[in-house]
Amino acid sequence: MRIGIDVSQIVYQGTGVANYTKSLVEHLLEIDRENEYVLFFTSFRQRLDSLSINELTSSRVEVKQFKIPQTLLEFLWNRLHIFPIEWFIGPVDVFLSSDWTQPPTIKAKKVTTVHDLTPLKFPKEMHPKITAVHKRRMNWVKKECDLIMADSKATKKDLVEIIGVPEKKIRVIYLGY
Repeated sequence: MRIGIDVSQIVYQGTGVANYTKSLVEHLLEIDRENEYVLFFTSFRQRLDSLSINELTSSRVEVKQFKIPQTLLEFLWNRLHIFPIEWFIGPVDVFLSSDWTQPPTIKAKKVTTVHDLTPLKFPKEMHPKITAVHKRRMNWVKKECDLIMADSKATKKDLVEIIGVPEKKIRVIYLGY
């Protein structure tokens, strides 16, 4: 199987999502000796090799790195919903999307992780742009994702109640420490 993973969030070193993304890839590569991985990385200013994750590369890992601003991808993928991820990384069986954008796919099954719905639960406490981005992303998550990983029962409950995601599409997978 060929698995694509958006690792662009690693650019935000020291944040929970960056740590989660890096650890997820590291541990998948450690325990999975059969599948091939394609890591999709985009940042206008950062390079993947400057983020000390070179140890993620192996014969089963291909890195596809692009200098595309996240704001442009948010527009193309969350608003217009054009340019499938396969156009960037080639054919994959599964694509694990990031915390920020939700690309369309041609044939790949889509999986995403939702850490929380704070921008939608407490919109007055957030910048309106952040709330708007999360609304757009979650609309595509609800419509297109085959599996949603929630990191708590509370997040699963919020996905069902706030977004209207069917419970059968959500799996609670607790984060390690």
